[in-house]
Amino acid sequence: MGEKIEEKIEEKILRMKELAAVLSRAGKAYYQESREIMSNLDYDELYDELLALEKETGVILSGSPTQKVGYEVLSELPKEAHETPMLSLDKTKSVETLAEWLGERAGVLSWKLDGLTIVLTYENGSLVKAVTRGNGEIGEVITPNARVFANIPLTIPYKGQLILRGEAVIRYSDFKKLNDEIEDVDAKYKNPRNLCSGSVRQLNSQITAARNVHFQAFALVGAEGVDFKDSRLEQFCWLKEQGFQVVEHVLVDQSTVRDAVQRFAERVGDNDIPSDGLVLTFEEIAYGESLGRTAKFPRNSIAFKWADEIRETTLRYIQWSPSRTGLINPVAVFEPVELEGTTVSRASVHNISIMEALELGEGDKITVYKANMIIPQIADNLTRSGRIQIPETCPVCGGRTEVRQTDDSPEGVRALYCTAPDCQAKKIKSFTLFVSRDALNVDGLSEATLEKFIGAGFIHSFADIFHLEDHREAIVEMEGFGQKSYENLIASVEKASHTTLPRVVYGLGIAGIGLANAKVLCRQFGFDFDAMRRASYEELVEVDGIGDVLARAWLAYFADEEKDRQVDRLLAELDIQKEPVGTEEEAVFAGKTFVITGALEHFSNRKALQELIESKGGKAAGSVSAKTSYLINNDVTSNSSKNKKAKELGVPILSEQDFLKLLEEMR
Repeated sequence: MGEKIEEKIEEKILRMKELAAVLSRAGKAYYQESREIMSNLDYDELYDELLALEKETGVILSGSPTQKVGYEVLSELPKEAHETPMLSLDKTKSVETLAEWLGERAGVLSWKLDGLTIVLTYENGSLVKAVTRGNGEIGEVITPNARVFANIPLTIPYKGQLILRGEAVIRYSDFKKLNDEIEDVDAKYKNPRNLCSGSVRQLNSQITAARNVHFQAFALVGAEGVDFKDSRLEQFCWLKEQGFQVVEHVLVDQSTVRDAVQRFAERVGDNDIPSDGLVLTFEEIAYGESLGRTAKFPRNSIAFKWADEIRETTLRYIQWSPSRTGLINPVAVFEPVELEGTTVSRASVHNISIMEALELGEGDKITVYKANMIIPQIADNLTRSGRIQIPETCPVCGGRTEVRQTDDSPEGVRALYCTAPDCQAKKIKSFTLFVSRDALNVDGLSEATLEKFIGAGFIHSFADIFHLEDHREAIVEMEGFGQKSYENLIASVEKASHTTLPRVVYGLGIAGIGLANAKVLCRQFGFDFDAMRRASYEELVEVDGIGDVLARAWLAYFADEEKDRQVDRLLAELDIQKEPVGTEEEAVFAGKTFVITGALEHFSNRKALQELIESKGGKAAGSVSAKTSYLINNDVTSNSSKNKKAKELGVPILSEQDFLKLLEEMR
């Protein structure tokens, strides 16, 4: 019976999370982006459902649209002593030791999360305090920041005093997104834990809110008047009922703990939550607490750290990998070895200081391992020949290199940089645009992957993207890749080679030439690319939407002989689909500019409507201006910002039905 009630509560909280996410997206679209993704009626219905669930469960999650978020800015984080010291756990890398430690008792095995430990206090059903672990005795009060974590309940049904511990973490997927937004390679975060620590300890809680920090409870310290039946599992179930996300766990005994550890180990590579091992705690609360503690460790729990699988191999060479900031990272390439179930042959050395400390040289015997079973690293250099020569020229552009030190102290990190301003590795943004969805649409070539390929010398120009199969062996061995990823990438490149001229023109990245302008240009010149790139200034400015600035940018691009040659190389790799040149009768919207907003009913999405407009010679823009011919919005009478702007400028507002009627009349 209790399990069914718990399942129902969990279902309701899961529904609350779904509603909060949908409503938050709709609110952001409406208030920040001046667009509507659902009607007011639909929004109100979902909002009322969320409000009812919050009242029914007594749980209000952080970020709930029913709550007004007030961000706080502090001058410094207050310090506070913990009532009882937060000790570290004793550790082992032996599964046998875990079984022996457990003896004849049952235990709860869970992930050992790799983030920042937080202590939460609730009184009268509300979050009143959040404190970091700090040094174990004194932590920092981060209550305003905890209130904006992605999943902490601000209000819970239990009204007594509750104190619990858990881990603030940033998921690998969110870590990657945040790091991809940082252009300066030197400024990128090294791992999710560092990013999480900095995010949790911000003085401005608005910054914390943007980092998508999650909290997972792993220990209940105290809850007045609640009988947990001397069971850790009961505590976890009760915390779930209060709205908390609890660390993933499983009940084990001496006979099952080995298999359980193996099951966790098999999932390390796919786990989105950073972890650095497991924790085993006695299931019986009273027994565990009766064991007391040593000066350093509590005796009711023990940590299991993954035993590093270390292999000896031979260093073949150092590959120098430039980045967009000019930093050139040394990457060790060694004879392939099996580690944690995969074949690895490369490991980042990070900078010259580390390379010199290891005294690396070609042919050296080195030992390698995977940090946390994921990231290949060099453990040691057994022969230390120190024969690596630091390159004087950039491997990508041939420009001069120089060694720079972060500061003048003896501990300052030394790193290698390319000094050439036109280094192709620094032009990562142009390649990112070229493979983007609206251009060539090459799935699998993220900005980070492009940076790796350019740094490895696989890509110097757009055409090189269509010859990545020449580097199959090296790509398969790269971190984050494998045979399947490589095959998917090559298939995507092959698919991208069959494209349309507007996508190619947009993908070239000519200043100011967006996809809409590219389509207009192609139609104007009858989809004849040679005619387009040989066009005169006078011919270009005659094109709708192409003024002086865009015309000069177009001419400057093709006046560059090297760019012109690269375009020829690119065209030789592409199968550009022929598009019919529309007649004047078909181009009924020539010279007309439409703006689309709000939810659609007749068309599957805005893209479909936009393509119809463009096929009839019209142009779709993103914002209402004096040049707008029509605003399409099914909610014609709404007071949205675009409707207001259209009314101010005298721009007609059409529903989809009005638009279709207009199209029929103009045919």
